[in-house]
Amino acid sequence: MDNKIFLRQIKNQKKHWWFQARKKIIEELIISINFKKEINILDFGAGSGVNTDMLFKYGIVDVHEKNKIARSYIKKNTKIKRIYSNLKLKKNFYDLILLADVVEHIKYPQNILKILKKSLKKNGYILLTVPSYQFLFSSKDLALGHYRRYNKKNIQKIINKFKVLKISYFNSILFLPIAFTIMLYKIFRKNYIEQAETTPPYIINKILYFLFLIEKYFIKKIDFSFGLSIYALIKK
Repeated sequence: MDNKIFLRQIKNQKKHWWFQARKKIIEELIISINFKKEINILDFGAGSGVNTDMLFKYGIVDVHEKNKIARSYIKKNTKIKRIYSNLKLKKNFYDLILLADVVEHIKYPQNILKILKKSLKKNGYILLTVPSYQFLFSSKDLALGHYRRYNKKNIQKIINKFKVLKISYFNSILFLPIAFTIMLYKIFRKNYIEQAETTPPYIINKILYFLFLIEKYFIKKIDFSFGLSIYALIKK
């Protein structure tokens, strides 16, 4: 991704409805695993570290991030001590690896998942999220360096070497208005990434946050049949 995108995310992530509500939903999925003790966690493709403080509640956190600006921000603003910029990761070490909207940035994700599998302890978990539906692929995806968006079928293809515990769509309540807006932007060929990643006015931001956050209370019990994102919880 362009450095300007990382800088914009750093500026907006602490208040932006999408980053913050997604973090709560990711946390709810981690809670559902029901770890009995402090664990070793790898935040792979951590970006500017929006999820790292939350992850520290559950154990010791390492980070993998290729972008220099993002790594520098993480070093200065989090408790992270070990930051990887390459794939020379510890073997059989992690209880949980998080890939929060990372897989879509990788041309051959099965190769990366094979490497990450070696870094997991026996019975370790990977939790990944991705944007959904190729028909929503837009200028924003291109600017973010996405190779594709996913559906449940092609996610299952790249995780077929793991035990699949659960796959579901999410960010479903806001699907219709946001998908409609994306399609309009596509029709009129408007580049909208800066608008999408800039925190909206306070009231709008709060409404969007709470509408997305509602799903936190259903995510463990319901498999949503559609949504703007997909999550998969898989096991070594």
